[in-house]
Amino acid sequence: MGYAEQLKILADRCGVATSYEGWDKQRKQVAESSLQHILGALGVRCDTPDAIVQSLHEIDEKPWRRTLPPVLVVTEGSDSHIPVHLPHGTQVRVWVTTEHGARVEVDQVDLWTEPREIDGGLIGRATFAVPASLAPGWHSVHAEPDEGTPAVCSLVVTPKRLTTADRFAADQRWGLAAQLYSIRSRRSWGIGDLADLSDIAHIAGSVHGADFVLVNPLHAAQPQPPLERSPYLPTTRRFVNPLYIRVEDIPEAALLPETAHRQMHDYAAKYAKSNADPNRIRRNSVYRAKLQVLETIFRVPLSPHRRGSLDRYLNAEGEGLLNFATWCALIEKYGAASPKWRKSLRDPSGVAESRIKLADRIAFYSWLQWICDEQLASAQQAASDAGMSIGIIHDLAVGVQQGGADAWVLGDALTTGVSVGAPPDAFNQQGQVWNQPPWHPWRLAEQGYIPFRDMLRTVLRRAGGLRIDHILGFFRLWWIPEGESAAAGAYVTFDHEALIGILVLEAQRAGAVVIGEDLGVFEPIVQDYLSARGVLGTSILWFEHGEFAPIPPEEYRTLCLTSVNTHDLPPTAGYLAGEHIRLRAELGLLEQDEAIEREDDARDREAILQLARDRGLLAADADEEQTVDALHALIARSPSILLSVALADAVGERRIQNQPGTDETQYSNWSIPLADGAGNVVGVEDLIDNARFTRLVQALRPSSRGDRPETQPGQL
Repeated sequence: MGYAEQLKILADRCGVATSYEGWDKQRKQVAESSLQHILGALGVRCDTPDAIVQSLHEIDEKPWRRTLPPVLVVTEGSDSHIPVHLPHGTQVRVWVTTEHGARVEVDQVDLWTEPREIDGGLIGRATFAVPASLAPGWHSVHAEPDEGTPAVCSLVVTPKRLTTADRFAADQRWGLAAQLYSIRSRRSWGIGDLADLSDIAHIAGSVHGADFVLVNPLHAAQPQPPLERSPYLPTTRRFVNPLYIRVEDIPEAALLPETAHRQMHDYAAKYAKSNADPNRIRRNSVYRAKLQVLETIFRVPLSPHRRGSLDRYLNAEGEGLLNFATWCALIEKYGAASPKWRKSLRDPSGVAESRIKLADRIAFYSWLQWICDEQLASAQQAASDAGMSIGIIHDLAVGVQQGGADAWVLGDALTTGVSVGAPPDAFNQQGQVWNQPPWHPWRLAEQGYIPFRDMLRTVLRRAGGLRIDHILGFFRLWWIPEGESAAAGAYVTFDHEALIGILVLEAQRAGAVVIGEDLGVFEPIVQDYLSARGVLGTSILWFEHGEFAPIPPEEYRTLCLTSVNTHDLPPTAGYLAGEHIRLRAELGLLEQDEAIEREDDARDREAILQLARDRGLLAADADEEQTVDALHALIARSPSILLSVALADAVGERRIQNQPGTDETQYSNWSIPLADGAGNVVGVEDLIDNARFTRLVQALRPSSRGDRPETQPGQL
């Protein structure tokens, strides 16, 4: 057997695909150099044939070298086993301690496995049954041999199925999808904030009958300007961007000294003027001003009640928040380019002295997260008060920045030397490099999936639902060697049963629905598996194509969030006008002739419009607004339990928020304020009696949703 064949065998054992089916249905081989690089990033030697043999040997023996696996993730009531490895002939007692402290005895299973010689000694495997009576939760397995060292590992029992969406089975619900930064109110500082989110939820629920507001990821960016503009490239996925704080709503703001209070209102007046700008969001200037005022409010002493609330929050978020706030303080002091990050500041374990010196700044950045948490709680409460059955649905990005807070805090749970991305496809024909380090699948398991769990708990804390961007990454992710193009990548598999199981467990406990963005190329099992676990899929009208024709909406999935478009496409009015092709042609992102691209797009678009005509929803002489309404009426014909309406569609916006594959020198991604088709800014207050919004909602023909608080048009 030659080296190339050996390399493929090793890659396969490590979950690295050596070939894949592209969007064009053609089988493509992964380059040998890509396999070598990705295996190296996983920590697997493969530079010579001998190294490959040794690596295969180590992989084969690894489970036999430890008494218990690092973690066991099982499904409630399933026939699951606990493997215990000990010197052959050793007697062992095994039991489970539940998360509530109860002891549950474990029975051994009569399942013989041949002993193996490891390092000159004979190691046997005893198999025990996971008690079927265990409730979902975070338990622990204990193995105590009659000779040798006791061992413990985590046992995560996950629900068979997430049931939080079951209550919608007989009653289709709809909600808004909004880019929060883009929609401002008269009180905004030039950018949408969490108080605006409360008002959007109130208006959408009380006035228009929506059941949720799906927002862009609110994850934290840099602690000081300049900020990364993309909400999908955060520095951490666990904590929130303080840019979204409504400064005046902090209770202590009312206690500011007169001079500081005047400064706050001067800033508010200054930046409120930029709310009228229909062309650009000015994040950095706004954030500098907010930080200056927030620093002053932070110095106001807290009442005993408020102090207790802060202390409870700090205790709940624990070491994770401390580490994040420490990173913020260190970045503020030394900057991201300091050589200290490669030496004394390499990881959280070596910064005890810095924590003492920077205690005040760490306290400030922790306090900011508390304020964010309070204002997020207010938004969810506003949604509930408005009669929404779900409320705020948060969006979880695929990953984080290279060199960001999570990369520092989580250490080797993330993989270096590679980035996640996407292979070339029909809409991004050069592929995408997202510049994000992936989870290291083995090291994350070694840590008992605790970093993953803690991230989910914090995000779900104030959520009625969670959208998982590119949930296909829970099954496999496209890894790209550092410095290479997207086409040079390969798929790396993950333990989807563990990741989805933990997601389902944490969402069930939070009472939140989960929506997986399952667009793109995926294995056939993915959608069936997600559905079986109670996770909603995603359908986009423009993307729902069969082999020869679009899929009729009546044949869409039931357990699904269906919408006409997505944030990586222009709003529907712009899409109908071919804005996505015009822009990509201008930016040189097309791989085929523009005329051919337009011809293909027109054919596919016309096929969708014909579906609406066939159902009597779209007249031959319909104008733009009528066509947009008809397409939303079309998706309302689907059995999908949730429908999503982009706020941009509701007001007639035409401009795309994000053009994948571009940077800020090419396009103003994530910086387009909400406006109508004529370029007039649309503010939060305008949504109350916006005629176009009202007509679009009527086109959805929502069924009765029960009693709601009454709000008259024009009332906020």
